[in-house]
Amino acid sequence: MEGFNRRGFIKGMVGAGASLIAADSFAEIVTGNLTKMVYDSKGLPTTLLGSTGVSIPRIVMGLGSRFCHMDKAEDAYALLNYALDKGLYYWETAHIYDNSIAPPPGKKVGAERVYSEVRVGEVLKYRRKEVFLSTKVMARNPDEAQKQIEISLKRLQTDKVEMLNIHDVQSMDDVNQMSQKGQLIEILQRYKEQGITKFIGFTGHSDATALKEMTTRANFDNMLVAMNHWRPATNGLREEIAVPAGKEKKMGVLLMKVIRPKETIPNINASDLVRYALSLDGPDALVIGMDSIAVLNANLEILKTFKKLSPERMHELANQLEPFYRHGNLPWMQNDYLDGMWTC
Repeated sequence: MEGFNRRGFIKGMVGAGASLIAADSFAEIVTGNLTKMVYDSKGLPTTLLGSTGVSIPRIVMGLGSRFCHMDKAEDAYALLNYALDKGLYYWETAHIYDNSIAPPPGKKVGAERVYSEVRVGEVLKYRRKEVFLSTKVMARNPDEAQKQIEISLKRLQTDKVEMLNIHDVQSMDDVNQMSQKGQLIEILQRYKEQGITKFIGFTGHSDATALKEMTTRANFDNMLVAMNHWRPATNGLREEIAVPAGKEKKMGVLLMKVIRPKETIPNINASDLVRYALSLDGPDALVIGMDSIAVLNANLEILKTFKKLSPERMHELANQLEPFYRHGNLPWMQNDYLDGMWTC
């Protein structure tokens, strides 16, 4: 396995003519021996992300398939700039996010390949210091993983990220393989030591026990996990098993797949689902896929006016959601579905 270090990577990028961000691209304030990352939420409610010391809005920009299937690149750039102007500075993307996988309802596969990271990079080159940037590496082979990370940084037009996640932890076998010497967990730890990433984490949509075990394999800073309605048959009690394990380790905890039930449950709307997820104890914030300024504005309004739902209202919504957990006919509930397919 070839070594990879920040100096060599930067040199290679310069040689390739890529645009680099200066070494101070993190939004940092130094006080004495302490460094604090500071971003502008434009007055939106924020929360601390675990023990990172970073304050984040309680809604994160999910930039998966819905974002990649925006028809015009100019509209995607406008959405990203608008998000920053309104205080949504935590952006969640991934190496594998593109428009080649199953399109969201009402969309078609585009004639040209669109990569989420490429679109994000076109805005970052002008506004890098304003963004808490998170991406994910999917490959488990060490050489392939390092190539993916290098490609991601080039696409994003930066030499570092704030959060680097292992994408889609699937099983105990997956956890054990990544934990071996020289494998993916060790690679992320080394990148953190080298300053290529400020924080490291992992994401998961399947086995809650594997996600819990993952918290013991390294000093991870963050986890991003799917709510229980995602593949409930695959030991899907992530809210009861994985989330508390992350909180016990003082990790940041983010939830995804928040509004999926609206596809099959009559008389339930997206705003109720977002408020339900925001009212759960444990998670710090939600990652929600966004593909228009109208959707973004609707989420901003929820965030600005949010009040925790009463136990009675939570119980009502839980009863509405319960039949959805047994519904396995949607494509995203199948075992061959990949994260990023119309993420929300």
